[in-house]
Amino acid sequence: MQATVNGTAPAAQLDEDRLAWLALALAPGLGPRRIVDAMRELATPSELFSLTLTSLEGLKFPAEAAQFVFDGRARSAAEQEWGRIAAQDATILTFSCHGYPERLREIYDPPPVLWVRGASSLLGRPAIAIVGTRHPTPYGTGVAEMLARDLSARGMLVISGMARGIDSWAHKGALAARMPTLAVWGTGIDVVYPKENKKLAEEILAAGGAMVSEVPMGTFPAPQNFPRRNRIISGLSLGVLVVEAGENSGTRVTARCAADQDRDLYAVPGNVTNKNSWTPNTLIKQGAKLVATWEDVWEDLPSQVRMELESQAASASKPAPAASLLPDPMLRPQEAMVLEVLRSDESLQIDEILETMETQLTSSEVFTALFELELAGRVRQLPGKNYVRTV
Repeated sequence: MQATVNGTAPAAQLDEDRLAWLALALAPGLGPRRIVDAMRELATPSELFSLTLTSLEGLKFPAEAAQFVFDGRARSAAEQEWGRIAAQDATILTFSCHGYPERLREIYDPPPVLWVRGASSLLGRPAIAIVGTRHPTPYGTGVAEMLARDLSARGMLVISGMARGIDSWAHKGALAARMPTLAVWGTGIDVVYPKENKKLAEEILAAGGAMVSEVPMGTFPAPQNFPRRNRIISGLSLGVLVVEAGENSGTRVTARCAADQDRDLYAVPGNVTNKNSWTPNTLIKQGAKLVATWEDVWEDLPSQVRMELESQAASASKPAPAASLLPDPMLRPQEAMVLEVLRSDESLQIDEILETMETQLTSSEVFTALFELELAGRVRQLPGKNYVRTV
């Protein structure tokens, strides 16, 4: 089938082929594979609108879906959705578009239509998915942000689901590197979820990133949509990196999708006494690559991808040095003493720090050391004057 768009312009002018794909995506009782298989039977997607009811049933459509298309309701629904997409300055990519990401075509059940807000050209970029629990430890958020920042600075596109916790910190890490990031939603691209991530969504768009979904505009956050979207997160990526996740975390679905799709699987090891370490530690035992720094992912990339990213980096500004899991030895004595007390996996309240240090430093020396460490990015202050060591 011939592609109809380059995937970069908003969906303003009606396109019969893309409209046909959209009509099937809105029809009841049709899954991704059935839609893609049916379209392969047609000379052009727009031929759908001229088929008889018998021909539609011959495409193995259930009776309800065939009738929905035959009596014109599918086209009407698609035209209305097209208008909503245009009103959001968004676009759609269908399976037959030039801009549809090749890696996503490879999976068992690729979404026939992608709703995209922002830079749809990002979908073809070399990407790493960073995912994890919605309830991370300070250690987990720090590692997710660090790895996302360091990989983004070297040209890797960071993909996640913009959920609370690790997902959000992965996007923030990419933004800290002043690079675009891609969020795959389980809601319509006009429904921010969770609501507190509205500012993050705006920052992603402002930085040249994008939001992607396979569900129509206005779709609310139904629980069943999120496991389905995880196959898209892994499908768009060269590999999936798990930071923190419990035994029953939804992150396990993404990891399983990555394995099914023959994607590389990475995991950051965690404290064995912490429940959030169960999934990454188990994945490592099962063969996932242990990751502590960006180099652990980088050295695993296909040589062609590394060469592509390195050539792009050569023409851009040199990235900042990577953060390390080891403490910086170039610290003043007071700062080193305070840093030694702090932990990366658990915060300490200021009174606890002062009590621990009372025989070694005065309170003013502790406050000064914390201030300098925070400026240097070695310490992060959390609400309630709680401090945590960054990684």
